[in-house]
Amino acid sequence: MPKAMRPKWPKITWSSSHRKIGPYILGINPWIYDFAAYNLWSRPVGLLVCLDMLREAGANIALLDCMDKTWQDHPWPKPHLFGKGHYPKRSLPKPFVYLNIPRKFSRYGLSYEAVKGALQKISPYPDLILITSIMTYWYPGVVATLNLVRDIFPKAKVVLGGIYATLCFEHAQQWGFDSILKGPLETPDNWSKLWELLGISAPSLPKGAGLKMALDLYRGKEFSILLGSRGCPFNCEYCASRLLYNNFQQKEYSCFIQEFENEFLKGVRNFAFYDDALLVNPQKWLIPFLKYVIKNKLKIRLHTPNAMHVRYLNRDICKLFYQAGLTTIRLGLETANFNSRLDKKLTKEQWERGLSNLFNAGFKPEQIGAYILFGLPGQTEAEIKDAIFFVKTWGIQPDLAYFTPIPHTSIFEQAKKVSPYPLSEEPLFQNNSIWPCVPGGFSWEKASFWKSLLRL
Repeated sequence: MPKAMRPKWPKITWSSSHRKIGPYILGINPWIYDFAAYNLWSRPVGLLVCLDMLREAGANIALLDCMDKTWQDHPWPKPHLFGKGHYPKRSLPKPFVYLNIPRKFSRYGLSYEAVKGALQKISPYPDLILITSIMTYWYPGVVATLNLVRDIFPKAKVVLGGIYATLCFEHAQQWGFDSILKGPLETPDNWSKLWELLGISAPSLPKGAGLKMALDLYRGKEFSILLGSRGCPFNCEYCASRLLYNNFQQKEYSCFIQEFENEFLKGVRNFAFYDDALLVNPQKWLIPFLKYVIKNKLKIRLHTPNAMHVRYLNRDICKLFYQAGLTTIRLGLETANFNSRLDKKLTKEQWERGLSNLFNAGFKPEQIGAYILFGLPGQTEAEIKDAIFFVKTWGIQPDLAYFTPIPHTSIFEQAKKVSPYPLSEEPLFQNNSIWPCVPGGFSWEKASFWKSLLRL
């Protein structure tokens, strides 16, 4: 079985479809600039999807992920259990708007010197650089990346895509990108716009565009990701899934299993599901995949860092999950007040049935965590405490999911009314680390209180 081997720094390798010689397009996942960051099986799915379709359309592609170890001789914290873990970080001065926030600010990911050195050594130079963006308040890392590539590649076109580009389009326009793409690359306007920057007529979209990922661009084998669908059929008030991908589309099983097999042959044994709606229509690809793993007795560990919808956890799917090696389970509870929810996805009876099905399948309480929303506009401490104690009655771990006010979501207008910060004017204030909608904001005293309550 072939083993994945990271190259030595400062190697960045071009990859092509071997169909024809096309433009050179470099994808970059920028640094995170924030108060905290943790690698919970993190991969820039949107960027990997874009790079795959560009390669299939004839481009030469390469990836520089500032949040991945990338090179075997670059220092990196030792991974924790199952491949997740800490990032390297370097303390930085806080942005002016954060001066009163009692937290340390850092750049997370590869060292600036390593990234710069690798970019300077790439050959040939890229014709176009596609920078992705994730959380809206991480844009300082995006801007730092833009400034760096402008210095090194003054002739290259630089394009911004991703979540910040889509949700904060007007704010992003001030930085001087050659183009900003709102929404998925495979939309006709975006696809044409990107190729026009290169002076090339847009080729036809490849088969499977928008669902396949260029996972082969990663050489490490600590973990990989699984994606069987994009979008979500639900429309929760606090979620931006519909804004980012206004559809729910599932992958063909043959495509899904090919991606998995390629990563398994690489030596990967920890896989994280990235679907927003993993359990919806599971017969399309999920159930065949779990049965494939069981039939072939594959020794892998599966993880669900994105909250699963408890209402769909029936006896059969729980049994298959257990037999296939599901190891880390995260459920979406949000609140224990089932009569006053921001969504209609879950009843108390559905919660009880789903948890019982997990336990009856063989899962242990220590494998299961439940996300509780924290810091919602108008939320009381009593409601959070009730949810924590409710979760603990089941013997599983409560996890606080800190509320991020996301532009254009239904709840954003309410968030603007209760927050002391100008949320729509400055994305940095949308950072959940500052508790933007909690009276008094973040404090270490309160943070310690909630942390201790979770551990009781």
